[in-house]
Amino acid sequence: MSGLQGVGLLLLWGSACLWLPGPARGALIISGTNEALQETGGAARSLQKRSTNELTVEVYSVTVDCTVTSRFAHTVMTSKALNRANRSQEIFFEVELPKTAFITNFSMEIDGEVYVGEVKEKEKAKKQYEKAVSSGQTAGLVKASGRKMEKFSVSVNIAAKSNVTFVLTYEELLQRKLGQYEILTRVKPKQPVQEFKIVTNIYEPQGIAFVNTHANFLTNELLPLVEKTVTDKKAHISFSPTLEQQRKCQGCDETIIEGDFIIKYDVNRAQGLGDIHIVNGYFVHFFAPPDLPRVPKNVVFVIDRSGSMSGHKMHQTREALQAILKDLHEEDHFALVAFDNSIEVWRESLTKATKENLSEASRYVSNIHSRGSTNINDAMMRGVRMLIEDREEKKLPERSIDMILLLTDGNPDGGEHASLPVIQKNVRTATGGNMTVFCLGFGNDVDYPFLDVMSRENKGLARRIFEGSDATVQLQGFYEEVSSPLLLEVDLRYPDNAVDFLTTNHFNQLFNGSEIVVAGRLTDNDLDNFLVEVYGQGASAVDWDVIYPGEEYIFGDFTERLWAYLTIQQLLDKSKTGATDEKANATAKALDMALLYSFVTPLTSMVVTKPKTEDGTESPLIADKLTEAHRYVPTRAHYPVMNYLPPTHFVDGDPHFMIELPDREDALCFNINDKPGTIFNLVRDPTSGILVNGQTIGDKKTPPDGKINTYFWRFGIVHKTLGVRLDVSTEDIWVLQDGKQVKLLWSDTAGLKGPNLTVTLRDSVKFVILLHKVWKRHPYHRDYLGFYTLDSHLLSPSVHGLLGQFYHGIEYEVSDLRPGEVPEKPDATMFVKGQELNVTRGWQRDFRRDVKNGENVPCWFIHSNGTGLLDGDFTDYIVSGLFKTV
Repeated sequence: MSGLQGVGLLLLWGSACLWLPGPARGALIISGTNEALQETGGAARSLQKRSTNELTVEVYSVTVDCTVTSRFAHTVMTSKALNRANRSQEIFFEVELPKTAFITNFSMEIDGEVYVGEVKEKEKAKKQYEKAVSSGQTAGLVKASGRKMEKFSVSVNIAAKSNVTFVLTYEELLQRKLGQYEILTRVKPKQPVQEFKIVTNIYEPQGIAFVNTHANFLTNELLPLVEKTVTDKKAHISFSPTLEQQRKCQGCDETIIEGDFIIKYDVNRAQGLGDIHIVNGYFVHFFAPPDLPRVPKNVVFVIDRSGSMSGHKMHQTREALQAILKDLHEEDHFALVAFDNSIEVWRESLTKATKENLSEASRYVSNIHSRGSTNINDAMMRGVRMLIEDREEKKLPERSIDMILLLTDGNPDGGEHASLPVIQKNVRTATGGNMTVFCLGFGNDVDYPFLDVMSRENKGLARRIFEGSDATVQLQGFYEEVSSPLLLEVDLRYPDNAVDFLTTNHFNQLFNGSEIVVAGRLTDNDLDNFLVEVYGQGASAVDWDVIYPGEEYIFGDFTERLWAYLTIQQLLDKSKTGATDEKANATAKALDMALLYSFVTPLTSMVVTKPKTEDGTESPLIADKLTEAHRYVPTRAHYPVMNYLPPTHFVDGDPHFMIELPDREDALCFNINDKPGTIFNLVRDPTSGILVNGQTIGDKKTPPDGKINTYFWRFGIVHKTLGVRLDVSTEDIWVLQDGKQVKLLWSDTAGLKGPNLTVTLRDSVKFVILLHKVWKRHPYHRDYLGFYTLDSHLLSPSVHGLLGQFYHGIEYEVSDLRPGEVPEKPDATMFVKGQELNVTRGWQRDFRRDVKNGENVPCWFIHSNGTGLLDGDFTDYIVSGLFKTV
């Protein structure tokens, strides 16, 4: 900063210059040493980015060919590129595929030689992968990409003037949700290409009810290029714009083709109870009977209101619950259980969903506010008890389904209640197999495997709710999927002497708009028909004589591959629950089948050996399959960073926020731009009673560039449990307790080495506040303060605030490094909290080591006031007073 004369750093130390009465003594420590600062430091950090000459690589063909037969989709993505340069260089292939799909093949053709992938057991492939990484060679990657997709990327070195063709194949069984199937193709060619084509062929022997197509990049000019032909049982959809039609503007090299191409359809459903297709000795049975009456439900909403739910999450939860309550039917019963470290019920038993009751419940929901820690165990036990007691007292309809819907964003804490296996066992024992438990995990930090197992053990499923502006819609959407049960305890039975190797044929419930799928192998290939029996609460047993027409299918072995896909998926599910030997057996069977049918699953990997390098070594490419539990485990960024300071979260300057992550060898930063005088909540821990707010101040007058800078000039710090308040401004420091107050001046610490202020609050946190002194006659700038957190590990999981929300880490990925507006500040894509953000490599100044000039710290800069990185909007953190929480 121009005119900066020096930085005063005041350390508070109890016996040196301040005595606090009674219980506060030793809680607030004022120190006169600078040792903590001298321990920190490190050389300036640098970022090296891989340089590519994109202009000399021509991608001249991108095609997507999808074939769907009886809901089983087979997709081939092909990309062809030419190295126009006079030297060899790396060419990259990057595609995105649905996370429910299994890769079945990947190949590269280079100068007429084909390199084909081989599916191997993951542990065996891992050895090749580790060897490749240790030698510095490029390995194939599969990683999370948004909510529904995974990104597959590889690179290969291509000789001058040579061609390469990449081919990726994947398969998936389309799931029926809310009455339709969805085929999602994500396309990002990044440049106009000579041949660009998406072709989808659908064949459904039952007959096609409707087909809808849309894409978020379709303009009025491109819309007519989507060709759709639908007959009784077949649909053909194609989209193939010319090179010029792909351009964003005439003559430019930017393409308008970037986004999701989506096809939605459904099939005709007769009044019977299903549809069976038989091909090559395997059958598949689709069961989604129309026009069945819904089954009444009894649902207990268990709502996390712990401190980490504060702000936008709590607002979205309240909003979604109020919308969900409106969708309840009068024959339904419901209850509300809100929890943090304590449990609160709206009413002691379930209530019928009358208009009056729903209106009262909505008012109650609007007053749920976040606080405390996370006692999931007792909250779930209370919900289960309510259902059991109401059943025993016959307050609920005899033919109805009992459901618990848990919404949480955090991990359990507090003694035995924090033991995940104990909670799972308690819930499993308490429900006795008579209830369905759905778990909605809010955000990327939630312990998803814990929720997943607890749901599966109780006939339900878990779903991750992504933190974003549409979280309310996600909550409502999930509830809509599971809120209308049609049948309970459904059994589909087939003649023992006619079939074997059946997939799961017992289902706890069938929801409106979904579908049950059973597949198996026929023991008699000449069988023309056989008896099928369907049992379920809500439908009587049905003798069903089925005739199978000799239809000509698009690819003949699809039923066998569909059966294998479904069997592997169900075995993987079984490998997560049950006894140890059962899980081991399911894992072994799933591995064998994945190897036999060449599916890349969480147990297998695809290995492709690239051409030998100049030194004669081979470089394998590895493609893995992510599980939901691992989709948001951050991967280490692909750039070298070194010599890091201890974990620190700080705000300094205009105001610049910094989150240093030494375990990632990285840092994130953002600015907050708002009017002078605004008070922001930086740290709030309702469990320990710690609060830190900061108030901004602006320049003396508007500078020539027209931009008013704002800085923090005053901080309010509270330790509620100890009754201590600190009011720290650029002028003085006030310490208040029990009606008594002590005033300190920054000049009181002039004798210290580089005067500084460290505040240590007993058993909780250590802060450092820096005073930046500006030349008094400076025409624009004023004195201001910097705020640094040195030690926060003792704060509770419920800590939040502009800085506090990052005290327990943040999960993110950075990829697609590319030139930015400024050469030394490249841009990249960051995936964080379910969103893709454009970020820029920059730096902020850290004054802990050099209190006069500061040191530049490289960081990924998040634009627009931290949008996408922060929970909610920055305005959610504005409070009305220096010691206020709202």
